[in-house]
Amino acid sequence: MTGKTAYDFDFLSLKGKPLPLADFAGHPLLIVNTASKCGFTRQYKELEALWQKYRDDGLVVLGVPSNDFANQEPGGAAEIASFCETNFGVDFPLTEKVAVKGRAAHPLFQWLAREGGFLSRPRWNFYKYVIGKDGKLVDWFASTTTPGSAKVERAIEKAVRG
Repeated sequence: MTGKTAYDFDFLSLKGKPLPLADFAGHPLLIVNTASKCGFTRQYKELEALWQKYRDDGLVVLGVPSNDFANQEPGGAAEIASFCETNFGVDFPLTEKVAVKGRAAHPLFQWLAREGGFLSRPRWNFYKYVIGKDGKLVDWFASTTTPGSAKVERAIEKAVRG
């Protein structure tokens, strides 16, 4: 454990504006590495549903586009934003496209890998990380665990209530 929290990291938004996670301090987070041309892309719909369901409880869903897996996020910021809004009505915040694996991984994903252990490192698109109000990792889920699954909802409930 590093002593850091998720709130210690910064991104740029998909629109190129500063997006410090410190702006969400005290709020639980659901952070997901996303891609527009993946078999799991339909999970955007469930992520948006979770955002709508829990946003009044303080949950922030944060999509982090990445092209790290089979070049499944090849587009630029405008293309990603248009795809997400048009196809899935995505209203939750999206970051700029970043690397989520290896040495080039965004510092947040390096931290998540240390906090969650070896198996928590993203091995494909749509890995999900639930962060508590204290900024610490509550749980993580692989691509195959859908956002609407009972396991994910339990972790979100714990983060929201905790």
